[in-house]
Amino acid sequence: MNALLSDVSKVQNQMAEWRHEIHKHPETAFEEVKTSAYVASLLESWGYEVVTGIGKTGIVASLKAGQGEKTIGLRADMDALPVTEAVESDYKSQTPGKMHACGHDGHTAMLLGAAKYLADKKNFNGTVRLVFQPAEETISGASAMIADGLLERFPMDAIFGMHNMPTLEQGKFFFRAGPMMAAVDNWEIELTGKGSHGSMPEKSIDPIVAGASLVMALQTIVSRNVAPMQSAVVTVGAFIAGDAGNVIPQSSLLRLSIRSTEDDTRQLVLNRIREITAAQAQAYGVSYTLREGPPGAVLVNEDTQTEFAAQVARDVFGADKVSMDAPKLMGSEDFAFFIQDKPGTYCFIGNGDTPMVHNPDYQFDDRNLSIGAAYWVALTQAFLK
Repeated sequence: MNALLSDVSKVQNQMAEWRHEIHKHPETAFEEVKTSAYVASLLESWGYEVVTGIGKTGIVASLKAGQGEKTIGLRADMDALPVTEAVESDYKSQTPGKMHACGHDGHTAMLLGAAKYLADKKNFNGTVRLVFQPAEETISGASAMIADGLLERFPMDAIFGMHNMPTLEQGKFFFRAGPMMAAVDNWEIELTGKGSHGSMPEKSIDPIVAGASLVMALQTIVSRNVAPMQSAVVTVGAFIAGDAGNVIPQSSLLRLSIRSTEDDTRQLVLNRIREITAAQAQAYGVSYTLREGPPGAVLVNEDTQTEFAAQVARDVFGADKVSMDAPKLMGSEDFAFFIQDKPGTYCFIGNGDTPMVHNPDYQFDDRNLSIGAAYWVALTQAFLK
């Protein structure tokens, strides 16, 4: 075992305790009040300069050692999901309908482990900033922190992120230079017609029929407008209308998740959604309101920092534990907003043959705690020589 990994592994049990405590008390986007307080208290006890309330419930913790002027940013996410946990354990979620189904509890614990080690050793020359971010699952936490002046108030020369990934080899690191994860745009379309008794549809303007037609029409965008060599997804994940079989409702609501990997494709897809919605509404005689969410961003890893981080991982864990061919995913990650403004990179650490994230049977592999923490420590030491 590498000497650094062996040294960091001495806090393995503590990291597991921190993760399990966070896991028992999951909090969803911008509700991470107890999680934030718990994390902040640990960081303060180790001597970090801690600022809370960045992006509502986010944290930035800073520690300086030596006379170096460089600064590195390390980011972990803290929020849980509105998912009911299916796995029985001593640390099962105690909050009905919520669980850490994406491993953000593990990400937070790994960064806490690195934080404790760095505070104890102070064997780096410069400043490390630990960014504990809220609301990644809603793709809004990074933007909220940036809007609160994160990058101006807490300067960083580069910022790095990491996420566990089921189906990839446990404990192995996966990097990719350039585009790696898709932009996501979350939109709502409300169709308003005219309600009526279910026995008299001729007296109505039916928003359910209009909505059903719109759902099908939207599916033609990827199949008939996007070039086969490009990637895009238009998912209608929610269709909300009516409460009774004998009542034609006044309105229907569609919630969309729109994903793309290139800006030109993204603009094409979004424009087609606008055009098709207008045309379908006119055809069915309904009015519509299109609510466009915050603009998405493709996660694009910077070449130099990607190779730098990968080499750090090779030095610590061996070349066989590092891949430069991380899968490109249509999933999204708001770390993308950080590296629009700062050099940096984002990697995966394999979670092994486990259920996929967002699944009620998902579990973070605690063996990755020491591995992930050692990566953060090594990255800090190499960047702040």
